[in-house]
Amino acid sequence: MRQIDTYISVISPWTYLALPRLVAVAARHGASLRYRPVDPVALFARTGGLPLAQRHESRQAYRLQDLRRQAIKAGMPLTLRPAYFPANPAPAAYAIIAAQQAGGGDLHALVQSLCAACWAEERNVADDEVIVDCLTRAGFKASLAMSGMLLGADTYARNLEDGVLAGVFGVPFFIVGDERFWGQDRVEDLDLFLAGKL
Repeated sequence: MRQIDTYISVISPWTYLALPRLVAVAARHGASLRYRPVDPVALFARTGGLPLAQRHESRQAYRLQDLRRQAIKAGMPLTLRPAYFPANPAPAAYAIIAAQQAGGGDLHALVQSLCAACWAEERNVADDEVIVDCLTRAGFKASLAMSGMLLGADTYARNLEDGVLAGVFGVPFFIVGDERFWGQDRVEDLDLFLAGKL
């Protein structure tokens, strides 16, 4: 089975928009998804990117237009200026890491619900109650929100280091072997690659 290393952040709207198609592509090709949450601000600092607030106003304005268009294309609700953005992505990342390790629930549903909490539901993904709600709705134990803290922190830091070494510079970012794909608009390219057409 081929593995897709999937570098994500729940506070990335592009991660939110990519996930349903990404899960479908992986299922279509019998590939496994390994979620590797990273801190996008730390990733940008290491790879030459700029946090959103530091980007030129024309880039910020374009981002809002493009998000609106891509959400319509994907048929997904999206709040362009969420009430809790930017939130600290680490607690949700730790929960994803712990759930992936523990098993027993629907990991894809967990990741999607945490992203949707920020981008469609005006909820704070750094809030323990939100994380516990997303964990339990996806079939995981609520206790993972706390018990996964140590494992999560260590893995979260390692994901950043591994990602930088592998050439990751943004989220979402997908790696299959040596082949790299960046952005929600490259899910289709990943699909073609897995089909042997690229």
